Amino acid sequence: MTTPVIPGFDLTRLPGAGGVELSAAVGGSGSPVVLLHGFPQTHLMWRHVAERLAATHTVICPDLRGYGASDKPAATGEEVYAKRTMAADVVAAAAALGHDRFALVGHDRGALVAFRAALDHPETVTHLGILDVVPTLDMWNVLHGVQAQVAYHLYLMAQPPGLPETMIAGSAPAFFGSFLDAWGAAPGLFPDPVRAAYLRASAAAVPSIVADYRASAGIDIVHDRADLDAGSQLAMPVTVVQQDWGAHLGYDAAAVWKAWAPDLDHRLTRAGHFMAEQAPGEITAAVTDLLTR
Repeated sequence: MTTPVIPGFDLTRLPGAGGVELSAAVGGSGSPVVLLHGFPQTHLMWRHVAERLAATHTVICPDLRGYGASDKPAATGEEVYAKRTMAADVVAAAAALGHDRFALVGHDRGALVAFRAALDHPETVTHLGILDVVPTLDMWNVLHGVQAQVAYHLYLMAQPPGLPETMIAGSAPAFFGSFLDAWGAAPGLFPDPVRAAYLRASAAAVPSIVADYRASAGIDIVHDRADLDAGSQLAMPVTVVQQDWGAHLGYDAAAVWKAWAPDLDHRLTRAGHFMAEQAPGEITAAVTDLLTR
Protein backbone atom coordinates (compact mmCIF):
# COMPACT_ATOMS: atom_id res chain seq x y z
CA MET A 1 0.00 0.00 0.00
CA THR A 2 1.33 3.45 -0.93
CA THR A 3 1.99 5.74 2.02
CA PRO A 4 0.13 9.08 1.73
CA VAL A 5 2.13 12.28 1.36
CA ILE A 6 1.55 15.94 2.15
CA PRO A 7 0.77 17.59 -1.21
CA GLY A 8 3.46 20.02 -2.30
CA PHE A 9 5.99 18.72 0.23
CA ASP A 10 9.22 16.86 -0.51
CA LEU A 11 10.42 13.92 1.57
CA THR A 12 14.08 14.09 2.58
CA ARG A 13 16.57 12.59 5.02
CA LEU A 14 18.16 14.91 7.55
CA PRO A 15 20.96 14.34 10.08
CA GLY A 16 19.96 14.19 13.71
CA ALA A 17 22.13 13.66 16.79
CA GLY A 18 24.72 10.91 17.13
CA GLY A 19 24.51 9.66 13.55
CA VAL A 20 20.74 9.19 13.56
CA GLU A 21 18.86 10.30 10.45
CA LEU A 22 15.33 11.67 10.42
CA SER A 23 12.83 11.42 7.60
CA ALA A 24 11.07 14.74 7.05
CA ALA A 25 8.53 16.37 4.76
CA VAL A 26 9.55 19.92 3.81
CA GLY A 27 7.52 22.50 1.93
CA GLY A 28 6.67 26.17 1.53
CA SER A 29 8.89 29.21 1.89
CA GLY A 30 9.43 31.92 4.45
CA SER A 31 10.41 31.85 8.12
CA PRO A 32 10.78 28.26 9.35
CA VAL A 33 8.26 26.35 11.46
CA VAL A 34 8.98 22.80 12.65
CA LEU A 35 5.98 20.56 13.44
CA LEU A 36 6.47 17.46 15.62
CA HIS A 37 3.94 14.64 15.61
CA GLY A 38 2.47 12.60 18.45
CA PHE A 39 1.56 8.98 19.22
CA PRO A 40 0.68 6.72 17.47
CA GLN A 41 1.25 8.85 14.41
CA THR A 42 3.86 10.17 12.00
CA HIS A 43 4.46 13.54 10.35
CA LEU A 44 1.27 12.89 8.32
CA MET A 45 -0.82 14.15 11.23
CA TRP A 46 0.19 17.67 10.18
CA ARG A 47 -0.97 17.29 6.58
CA HIS A 48 -3.83 19.82 6.83
CA VAL A 49 -2.05 22.37 9.00
CA ALA A 50 1.24 22.08 7.11
CA GLU A 51 -0.40 22.88 3.78
CA ARG A 52 -1.99 26.00 5.24
CA LEU A 53 1.19 27.24 6.94
CA ALA A 54 3.29 26.57 3.83
CA ALA A 55 1.61 29.52 2.12
CA THR A 56 3.73 31.86 4.26
CA HIS A 57 6.38 29.71 5.98
CA THR A 58 8.95 27.02 5.35
CA VAL A 59 7.36 24.05 7.12
CA ILE A 60 9.45 21.10 8.32
CA CYS A 61 7.62 17.97 9.48
CA PRO A 62 10.03 15.26 10.67
CA ASP A 63 9.26 11.82 11.96
CA LEU A 64 10.73 11.67 15.47
CA ARG A 65 13.57 9.23 16.03
CA GLY A 66 12.04 5.83 16.60
CA TYR A 67 8.89 6.66 14.63
CA GLY A 68 7.73 6.58 11.03
CA ALA A 69 10.54 6.37 8.48
CA SER A 70 13.20 7.85 10.78
CA ASP A 71 16.03 5.78 12.22
CA LYS A 72 15.24 3.57 15.19
CA PRO A 73 18.44 3.08 17.18
CA ALA A 74 18.52 0.36 19.81
CA ALA A 75 17.77 1.65 23.29
CA THR A 76 21.18 0.85 24.76
CA GLY A 77 20.64 3.41 27.54
CA GLU A 78 18.07 5.90 28.79
CA GLU A 79 19.64 8.78 26.88
CA VAL A 80 18.96 7.21 23.46
CA TYR A 81 15.27 8.15 23.66
CA ALA A 82 15.49 10.94 26.22
CA LYS A 83 13.56 14.00 25.08
CA ARG A 84 16.85 15.89 25.36
CA THR A 85 18.35 13.62 22.68
CA MET A 86 15.25 13.79 20.50
CA ALA A 87 15.29 17.58 20.81
CA ALA A 88 18.91 17.61 19.67
CA ASP A 89 17.80 15.64 16.60
CA VAL A 90 15.34 18.38 15.71
CA VAL A 91 17.85 21.20 16.16
CA ALA A 92 20.41 19.36 14.02
CA ALA A 93 17.87 18.57 11.29
CA ALA A 94 16.75 22.21 11.04
CA ALA A 95 20.37 23.35 10.96
CA ALA A 96 21.03 20.99 8.05
CA LEU A 97 18.39 22.93 6.12
CA GLY A 98 20.10 26.21 7.02
CA HIS A 99 17.85 27.24 9.91
CA ASP A 100 19.60 28.14 13.17
CA ARG A 101 16.39 29.72 14.55
CA PHE A 102 12.86 28.43 14.08
CA ALA A 103 9.40 28.24 15.59
CA LEU A 104 8.50 24.83 17.03
CA VAL A 105 5.09 23.23 17.50
CA GLY A 106 4.52 19.76 18.93
CA HIS A 107 1.60 17.46 19.61
CA ASP A 108 1.57 14.77 22.31
CA ARG A 109 5.01 13.06 22.31
CA GLY A 110 6.26 15.70 19.89
CA ALA A 111 5.12 18.39 22.32
CA LEU A 112 7.32 16.88 25.04
CA VAL A 113 10.26 16.96 22.63
CA ALA A 114 9.41 20.56 21.73
CA PHE A 115 9.25 21.54 25.41
CA ARG A 116 12.70 20.07 26.03
CA ALA A 117 14.11 21.71 22.89
CA ALA A 118 12.84 25.10 24.03
CA LEU A 119 14.43 24.71 27.48
CA ASP A 120 17.73 23.35 26.15
CA HIS A 121 18.01 25.63 23.09
CA PRO A 122 16.35 28.97 23.93
CA GLU A 123 18.61 30.74 21.43
CA THR A 124 17.22 28.50 18.67
CA VAL A 125 13.49 28.13 19.39
CA THR A 126 11.80 31.48 18.73
CA HIS A 127 8.19 30.45 19.47
CA LEU A 128 6.76 27.34 21.10
CA GLY A 129 3.40 25.72 20.43
CA ILE A 130 2.11 22.80 22.54
CA LEU A 131 -0.90 20.62 21.75
CA ASP A 132 -2.65 18.60 24.46
CA VAL A 133 0.03 17.79 27.03
CA VAL A 134 1.58 19.12 30.19
CA PRO A 135 5.33 18.73 30.83
CA THR A 136 6.47 15.23 31.76
CA LEU A 137 7.12 15.97 35.42
CA ASP A 138 3.70 17.61 35.81
CA MET A 139 2.00 14.82 33.84
CA TRP A 140 2.97 12.22 36.42
CA ASN A 141 1.97 14.57 39.24
CA VAL A 142 -1.58 15.16 37.96
CA LEU A 143 -2.42 11.54 37.15
CA HIS A 144 -4.20 9.90 40.08
CA GLY A 145 -7.11 7.68 40.96
CA VAL A 146 -9.42 5.97 38.51
CA GLN A 147 -9.25 8.97 36.16
CA ALA A 148 -5.66 7.99 35.36
CA GLN A 149 -6.94 4.95 33.45
CA VAL A 150 -7.00 7.17 30.35
CA ALA A 151 -3.20 7.02 30.50
CA TYR A 152 -2.77 3.32 31.24
CA HIS A 153 -0.31 3.00 28.38
CA LEU A 154 2.12 5.32 30.20
CA TYR A 155 2.35 2.83 33.04
CA LEU A 156 2.54 -0.19 30.77
CA MET A 157 5.44 1.17 28.72
CA ALA A 158 7.26 2.39 31.84
CA GLN A 159 7.89 -1.20 32.90
CA PRO A 160 11.36 -2.80 32.50
CA PRO A 161 12.36 -3.96 29.00
CA GLY A 162 10.86 -7.19 27.78
CA LEU A 163 7.24 -7.65 28.75
CA PRO A 164 5.76 -4.39 27.36
CA GLU A 165 7.44 -4.92 24.00
CA THR A 166 6.25 -8.53 23.83
CA MET A 167 2.67 -7.70 24.82
CA ILE A 168 2.35 -4.80 22.38
CA ALA A 169 4.05 -6.54 19.45
CA GLY A 170 1.69 -9.49 19.90
CA SER A 171 -1.35 -7.32 19.14
CA ALA A 172 0.13 -4.19 17.57
CA PRO A 173 -2.76 -3.26 15.23
CA ALA A 174 -5.31 -3.61 18.01
CA PHE A 175 -3.13 -1.79 20.54
CA PHE A 176 -2.26 1.22 18.41
CA GLY A 177 -5.64 1.29 16.72
CA SER A 178 -7.37 1.49 20.09
CA PHE A 179 -5.87 4.94 20.68
CA LEU A 180 -6.94 6.20 17.27
CA ASP A 181 -10.46 5.02 18.08
CA ALA A 182 -10.64 6.16 21.71
CA TRP A 183 -9.03 9.57 21.24
CA GLY A 184 -10.56 10.43 17.87
CA ALA A 185 -13.72 12.44 18.48
CA ALA A 186 -14.98 12.56 14.89
CA PRO A 187 -16.13 9.73 12.60
CA GLY A 188 -13.91 9.36 9.56
CA LEU A 189 -11.15 11.41 11.14
CA PHE A 190 -8.49 9.12 9.69
CA PRO A 191 -8.97 8.17 6.04
CA ASP A 192 -8.18 4.51 5.45
CA PRO A 193 -4.75 5.14 3.84
CA VAL A 194 -3.71 7.44 6.71
CA ARG A 195 -4.92 5.06 9.41
CA ALA A 196 -3.14 2.18 7.68
CA ALA A 197 0.05 4.23 7.48
CA TYR A 198 -0.09 5.00 11.21
CA LEU A 199 -0.68 1.38 12.17
CA ARG A 200 1.96 0.06 9.80
CA ALA A 201 4.58 2.52 11.04
CA SER A 202 3.78 1.90 14.71
CA ALA A 203 3.83 -1.89 14.39
CA ALA A 204 7.32 -1.64 12.88
CA ALA A 205 8.55 0.55 15.73
CA VAL A 206 7.37 -1.15 18.93
CA PRO A 207 10.77 -1.29 20.72
CA SER A 208 11.61 2.35 20.01
CA ILE A 209 8.12 3.62 20.89
CA VAL A 210 8.27 1.76 24.21
CA ALA A 211 11.77 3.16 24.81
CA ASP A 212 10.47 6.68 24.20
CA TYR A 213 7.72 6.21 26.78
CA ARG A 214 10.06 4.46 29.22
CA ALA A 215 12.38 7.47 29.10
CA SER A 216 9.47 9.64 30.20
CA ALA A 217 9.20 7.61 33.39
CA GLY A 218 12.92 7.99 34.07
CA ILE A 219 15.53 10.27 32.54
CA ASP A 220 13.01 12.84 31.29
CA ILE A 221 11.76 13.36 34.84
CA VAL A 222 15.36 13.87 36.00
CA HIS A 223 15.88 16.55 33.35
CA ASP A 224 12.58 18.31 34.09
CA ARG A 225 13.19 18.30 37.83
CA ALA A 226 16.68 19.76 37.36
CA ASP A 227 15.21 22.64 35.36
CA LEU A 228 12.44 23.14 37.90
CA ASP A 229 14.94 23.24 40.77
CA ALA A 230 17.10 25.70 38.83
CA GLY A 231 14.13 27.98 38.18
CA SER A 232 14.43 27.54 34.42
CA GLN A 233 11.57 28.90 32.33
CA LEU A 234 10.63 29.11 28.68
CA ALA A 235 12.02 32.37 27.35
CA MET A 236 9.94 32.58 24.18
CA PRO A 237 6.22 33.18 23.53
CA VAL A 238 4.29 29.97 24.24
CA THR A 239 0.83 28.89 23.07
CA VAL A 240 -0.80 25.82 24.59
CA VAL A 241 -3.97 24.35 23.08
CA GLN A 242 -5.51 21.43 24.93
CA GLN A 243 -8.65 19.66 25.90
CA ASP A 244 -9.98 20.51 29.36
CA TRP A 245 -7.86 17.90 31.11
CA GLY A 246 -7.70 20.11 34.17
CA ALA A 247 -11.43 19.73 34.77
CA HIS A 248 -11.26 15.98 34.10
CA LEU A 249 -8.31 15.28 36.38
CA GLY A 250 -8.79 18.05 38.93
CA TYR A 251 -5.95 20.50 38.37
CA ASP A 252 -5.39 23.98 36.93
CA ALA A 253 -3.81 23.31 33.53
CA ALA A 254 -3.19 26.97 32.76
CA ALA A 255 -1.40 27.43 36.10
CA VAL A 256 0.79 24.39 35.43
CA TRP A 257 1.92 25.92 32.16
CA LYS A 258 2.23 29.45 33.54
CA ALA A 259 4.85 28.21 36.00
CA TRP A 260 7.04 27.27 33.04
CA ALA A 261 5.98 29.91 30.51
CA PRO A 262 5.62 33.55 31.63
CA ASP A 263 4.56 34.63 28.11
CA LEU A 264 1.67 32.19 27.81
CA ASP A 265 -1.46 31.99 25.66
CA HIS A 266 -3.44 29.04 27.04
CA ARG A 267 -6.44 27.88 25.02
CA LEU A 268 -9.02 25.15 25.53
CA THR A 269 -10.53 23.38 22.53
CA ARG A 270 -13.68 21.38 21.95
CA ALA A 271 -11.79 19.21 19.48
CA GLY A 272 -10.48 15.82 20.55
CA HIS A 273 -6.90 14.80 21.15
CA PHE A 274 -6.09 14.62 17.44
CA MET A 275 -6.97 18.28 17.05
CA ALA A 276 -4.61 19.07 14.18
CA GLU A 277 -6.60 16.61 12.06
CA GLN A 278 -10.04 17.29 13.50
CA ALA A 279 -9.82 21.09 13.66
CA PRO A 280 -6.95 22.15 11.35
CA GLY A 281 -8.35 25.65 10.88
CA GLU A 282 -8.41 26.26 14.63
CA ILE A 283 -4.88 24.92 15.10
CA THR A 284 -3.53 26.84 12.11
CA ALA A 285 -5.04 30.02 13.53
CA ALA A 286 -3.47 29.34 16.94
CA VAL A 287 -0.05 28.79 15.37
CA THR A 288 -0.41 31.87 13.18
CA ASP A 289 -1.34 33.96 16.22
CA LEU A 290 1.69 32.58 18.07
CA LEU A 291 4.05 33.54 15.25
CA THR A 292 2.91 37.17 15.40
CA ARG A 293 3.78 37.57 19.08
